[in-house]
Amino acid sequence: MRQLLNNGKSSLTWRTRGLPLLLVALLATGGCASTQVAEDSHPEDPWEGFNRKVFAFNDVVDRYTLRPVARGYRTITPEPVQTGVGNFFSNLGELRTAINSMLQGKPGNAGLATSRFLINSTVGVGGLLDYATHMQITADREDFGQTLAVWGWEDSRYLVLPLLGPSTLRDTTGLPADMASYPVYYVDDNTVRVGLTALNLIDVRAGFLDQEELIRGDRYRFIRDAFLQSRQFEISDGELGDDPFAADDFDFDDSDFDFDDSDFDDSDFGDENVAD
Repeated sequence: MRQLLNNGKSSLTWRTRGLPLLLVALLATGGCASTQVAEDSHPEDPWEGFNRKVFAFNDVVDRYTLRPVARGYRTITPEPVQTGVGNFFSNLGELRTAINSMLQGKPGNAGLATSRFLINSTVGVGGLLDYATHMQITADREDFGQTLAVWGWEDSRYLVLPLLGPSTLRDTTGLPADMASYPVYYVDDNTVRVGLTALNLIDVRAGFLDQEELIRGDRYRFIRDAFLQSRQFEISDGELGDDPFAADDFDFDDSDFDFDDSDFDDSDFGDENVAD
């Protein structure tokens, strides 16, 4: 079991996390925000001035509360336990994926998400062990923001939410449904519900501590661009579009490679500077 917990860490990806927690984690990697608004505004970020102010506020909250707690959590918590915690909350998110997959007309992915939930909830001891991934049963994470995109709301303005971090108008609209489709939302005991939410948040934040070193340049723009690209990747299910060089009608003619000596000038290669 210990070996399965250790190996399971690599099988978890950020795509298996809940959307609200992903937003907070991305926020947390932001570091201190630059107060200078870039001259070249992003077409999907018309509210950059406002967003930068919220970004700076979120960073202060993270710097003095969430980040220190996450560091302490990672220091004192054995890695197998951290893996089990991540597996547990990721497993709960499979229900959201199943619901949204059906709403998007993806019954196959809904079936995979349901299978993952059933296997990990039973054989995986309440989701602490990710047996489904070791059985090569994987599903693309889906949420209501992606569902709205599939239904036609493809382009949406970038928006930084207080405490929640990077989002869009479309994803923000889907947040209430995302929360309502997460089982922790229905825990009656307030202490237990808040405790589980806090543990989930701290675990996700701890997983992003090392990645903060990868950020370069304007931290606000780095986080924004990375978030928008990752959301587009999720919405398109990883499809990057057509490769023009792979098209069947993209062909070369023999004349394209028909060269003679007159097409080249020795001076282009600096031969005049080469001694005999």
